[in-house]
Parts: sequence; structure tokens; C-alpha cells
Amino acid sequence: MSRTQRFLSLLLGAILFPAWAMAGIQPGQLAQALENAHSGDTLELEPGLFSGHYRIDTSLTLQGSPGTIIDGGGKDTILTISAPDVSVKGLLLRNSGDNLTQHESAIFIKTSGRDAHIQNNRINAQGFGIWVDSAPNVLIERNRITGNTEIRSQDRGNGIHLHHVNGAIIRDNTVCQARDGIYINVSNHNSLVANRLCNQRYGIHYMYSNSNTVRSNRSWGNRTGYALMQSTRLEVINNRAENDKGYGFLLNYITQSTLRDNAAVDIKASTSPDGTRSIEGGEGKALFIYNSQKNRIHGNTFARTAIGIHMTAGSENNEIHGNSLISNRTQVKYVSNRAQEWSKDGRGNYWSDYMGWDINDDGIGDVPHEPNDAVDRILWTYPMARVLMNSPAVELMRWVQSAFPILRPRGVKDSHPLMRPPETQEERS
Repeated sequence: MSRTQRFLSLLLGAILFPAWAMAGIQPGQLAQALENAHSGDTLELEPGLFSGHYRIDTSLTLQGSPGTIIDGGGKDTILTISAPDVSVKGLLLRNSGDNLTQHESAIFIKTSGRDAHIQNNRINAQGFGIWVDSAPNVLIERNRITGNTEIRSQDRGNGIHLHHVNGAIIRDNTVCQARDGIYINVSNHNSLVANRLCNQRYGIHYMYSNSNTVRSNRSWGNRTGYALMQSTRLEVINNRAENDKGYGFLLNYITQSTLRDNAAVDIKASTSPDGTRSIEGGEGKALFIYNSQKNRIHGNTFARTAIGIHMTAGSENNEIHGNSLISNRTQVKYVSNRAQEWSKDGRGNYWSDYMGWDINDDGIGDVPHEPNDAVDRILWTYPMARVLMNSPAVELMRWVQSAFPILRPRGVKDSHPLMRPPETQEERS
């Protein structure tokens, strides 16, 4: 080979295989590497501090190493994805901007960033953690996202925010101390599976989103575990809310949805931010159902909470059976003159305070269970009347209802109460 040919060969190799492609990208080289990358490339970042803001306009994989940090310097979005089929893995992203109006995020996926994979990253979020803006079929899994506890929770961004997104899978992430852990808005046919959510406003928050799956997630220490609002055809299965505040599961204008094999236990009362006073209506409710209709609610456990199920505001035509209500101070709060039958096909729910009997030992109580009465209604409507709780007048009213059932107001009735709690999904498996 002549000297000229050898020089051209070395020059071509340098162009096609620059040093960073073989040895890994060092701090200061990432912007150029992204600009020169080709579709299908893998850019491997060496350990070190990468400062700045970067845009991925090519379908590629951005792979970090232990100790790889991308720091946004406290302004703007750190990483913007605008190409399809981009993978981002193994990075620590920190110090994005905190301007929520501008959607400043650690990672912002634009509409053109369909099929993005965001995996195994750590994000210390100042604004939003990951914002997905109309990009379909994204996968976000095994990331750990934390918010900034030095600012008020309502001023933080959401950990994972989906806006007008279809076909997303949000799986096995841990999100804590954000505003909302996972926020879903106007987004259909998405799956939220096996995420862990703690110490924020809402663990999972749905608005105007249909045909979604929420499965096997865990929520604790949030002001509401699962806030499901203005949505239809949700599958909410095998989730757990424990030691949340205010509400375990909140259904607000939810229709044609399934709530199955979930658990809400030890839900605490909501308090003011300084912890000095209780919030009205936030005494602790395992399940709150507001103006929600035609839902299937079965196989759930609601336990050790001030109110097991609170149903109000025209919530009708729901199937409620096979649930366990255990040791709630008030098992059911329902203020309405419409009768509600909480059983189906000869099977109702398990009530830890049921005082009936089962002579034929078929597992079904022989007398119906009615978990609230006229006295309950008076106390819910006029809380000050609680001072009369043990008075002769109250005792007389309850005796009259017992002696003359026709005088008992219509409300929730379980005609076939279960004598034992149904097996949970964990016990069945």
C-alpha cells in the first residue's frame, strides 16, 4: 500500500470510527457525538460530569456507565428526544430547570419521539422528571425519580407525565417526592404496571383517559394513593395503597371500569401542611366513589380506616360484591334515599362487624346486612349531633328501626353477606 493510500485509509477510519466511538464519550464530547451520530448507533458515555442540555435527533442508544452524570445547571430541559426509536439507559440526570409552565424536565419526549425506551436511569427532578408529549408506544421502566423536597410539593413537577399519549408502558419505576408520581392526561390504551409511589400528592393521577390498565402498583405516604378522575374503561387490578392520607382509591366521574383485587389499608386522616389541623372530609377513606356509575368493584380489601367505602353524588348501578371490609370505624358512608344492593348472584361482601348467623353453613349469612341507619345519616349530616350518641333518644331511634324495619331508611343493603373474607389474589396464587 502506498503512503497516499495509507493516509487515506487512516483518514477514512478516523471519520467513520472517531476516538469516542471506540473508547467511550468523555465529558465535553457529547454534543458533537450526537450531531455526528447515525441511525442505529450506540453512544457509550464514560463516567464523569456532562454539563449542558442535549437534543437527540437521530434514532440511537445513549448508554451511561456507573458514575455518568448529566447536569443541567438548574435551567431548561436536560435531554430532549425528537427522533423515533431512541433508547436512554443508565444515566443520572440532575438539575434541570424548574419552570413548570415551560415543561422543563430531565427528559422531554416530543411527539416525533415515538417508541422511545427510557430505562434504568436515576433522575433528581427540579421540574418534571419525564414528560411525554403525544409520543406513542414509549417504554419507561426501572427508573428511579425523586423530586426536590426543598420546595412545596404543589410547586414540583410530576415524576412521569403523559400528555395525549397512546400505547405507553410505564413499568417497575420508583417515583417519590414529586407532585404526582405518575400523571396521565388525555391518554388512552396505556399500562401502568408494578410501580412504587411514595410521599407526594397523588401516587397515580388519571384525567380524561380511557381504556387504561393500572396493575400491581404500590402506593404509600401519598395524600391520595390512586386519584382516578373523568375517565372510562379503566382496569384497576391488584394495586395496594397503605398508609396513604385522605384516600386510598378515589373514583371521580369514573364509568364502566373494573376495580378488582386491590387493597387499601391503614389510610390516615389528611392534615394541613404544618400538621396542626385536620382537613374537612379527609378523615381517611379506603375507597371514595363520587358520581361514578356502571363500575365493577369486587375482590378488594378495605381495612383499618376511618371509612371503608364512602359513596355519594349519584353513584349508582355499580356492582359491589366479594369485597372485604375489615375493622373500619365506619364501614360504609352513604347519604341518599336510593336503595343500593351490594351483592350479585347470591354472594355479597365480608363485613367484620356482621352479627348474623349461617345455620346451613354455606358461607353466606342468613340475614341481610345493612351497614348504616338513620342515626348514621343524622350524624353525617349534622356532625354536632355526635354529642347525643349515647343518649336515650338515639338508643330509642335505633330500637324503633330494629323493631319496625319499615321505618328504616333505604340505603346500602347486602342481602348475602359472606361469613369469611374471600381469598385475595396473592392467596390464590
